[in-house]
Amino acid sequence: MRARMIELSWLGLRVPAIAVELSCSQKTVRCWLHRFNRSGLQGLDDLGGQGRKRRITEEQRSRIISLVKTMPPGRLRWEPVGELWAFDEAGPPEWTLDSLTVAARAEGIEVGRSQVRRILLAEGVRWRRTRSWTRSKDPDFVPKGHGSSASTPTHPTTRR
Repeated sequence: MRARMIELSWLGLRVPAIAVELSCSQKTVRCWLHRFNRSGLQGLDDLGGQGRKRRITEEQRSRIISLVKTMPPGRLRWEPVGELWAFDEAGPPEWTLDSLTVAARAEGIEVGRSQVRRILLAEGVRWRRTRSWTRSKDPDFVPKGHGSSASTPTHPTTRR
């Protein structure tokens, strides 16, 4: 289409007629004619490198995603003798966007919290552990809610 603009211009057609012939705007025709006049045939090529460059590589993105699958350094674990311990008691017990950002920076990846969030959302990765407050390993635990004596009235009320 760009070469056709030049050809029609050489045949003597004016910008409005070229725009009608090629079903484009006059502004587009003028832009390409000026670029051709300035740079010749090379002016009709696409300019490479448009847009913002990625700040982190695909390998760094993969490392951020793989961090979520690791156990946070502050999460408590059971020792074989039955005691709780953590690799780093000052470290995060759960992965959050902030703790993932700190961990990524510790690995040399210059990334912001919002970028970590965008990466994880784009990949469909969950960075928060789902918690269920109705389950417990304690045999004496009785959940509140459906079926518990605390929420079920002893005498049903009737409406009239």
